[in-house]
Amino acid sequence: MTGYVRALRPEHWIKNLVVLAAFFFALGDAHQAPKLQPLFFSATGILTAAILFCIISSGIYIFNDIRDCALDRAHPLKKMRPIAAGLVPISHAWFMSVALLCGGLAGSYFLSKPLALIMSSYVLLQVGYSLGLKKIAMVDVLFIATGFVLRALAGAVVLTVTISPWLVLCTFLLALFLGFCKRRHEKSCVADEGSENRPSLANYDERLLDQVISISAAATIVSYSVYTLSPDTVQKFGSAGLGFSIPFVIFGIFRYLDLVYRHEKGNKPERLLLTDKPLLASVLLFSLVVVFFALRLPRFIF
Repeated sequence: MTGYVRALRPEHWIKNLVVLAAFFFALGDAHQAPKLQPLFFSATGILTAAILFCIISSGIYIFNDIRDCALDRAHPLKKMRPIAAGLVPISHAWFMSVALLCGGLAGSYFLSKPLALIMSSYVLLQVGYSLGLKKIAMVDVLFIATGFVLRALAGAVVLTVTISPWLVLCTFLLALFLGFCKRRHEKSCVADEGSENRPSLANYDERLLDQVISISAAATIVSYSVYTLSPDTVQKFGSAGLGFSIPFVIFGIFRYLDLVYRHEKGNKPERLLLTDKPLLASVLLFSLVVVFFALRLPRFIF
């Protein structure tokens, strides 16, 4: 059963925590918080949406592995993937993919019709990516980043709250940053094998990637800073304290750049997030600050 579990790529489920962002930011908004009552049902609903996204994304991962099976077998690392290694028969993989996608879409429909629309858009986006759009340089990363935006919007529609356009922009820019860092690592470390396995790499230039990484990193920091310190955000949260989370965003991005350029990592952002202690500490401290001010505990101080 290990091969079947690995085919689901559970380590990638951490990406779906983006779905929960709308809950925490709406919780501290005086105008949005009443929509979360009763709190238990709102929390249950958004957790269910995150789980449904895990189911849907696993179905897409299996579909993508089926499509790339022949190429993966020629890759020094990807040949160990369960489908490429023969641990999961193709017929079983197709059944798993269809069952997960149908089950996830059906579940999203019963939870929320707007969520079902977003989930369907995500599936179409990822199927198009797997069928050929991932071969186009720049477009491949843009599609990945759009998938994260859909995750953020999914949380908002389940709770029937309005998500800040700045948070949507920050999500998109951060996903671009991580995506281009991954391409930079693939281009520099596994160029020969990677070009065959990922045709879009042949159309990437390392200097260009360095430029877009710098731009997306700077844009992420500036966008998040503008969001947290804007008068509208301060009014909604009743505090300027959310700005205390900015240093952790800056440190997290700088630490990730250090891992990509000095330690030659960056091919698996989800693994770095769970294994690199400085990066993990930065994420945890950021989360604590956001939750602290989202819960509006220090209103009497600021």
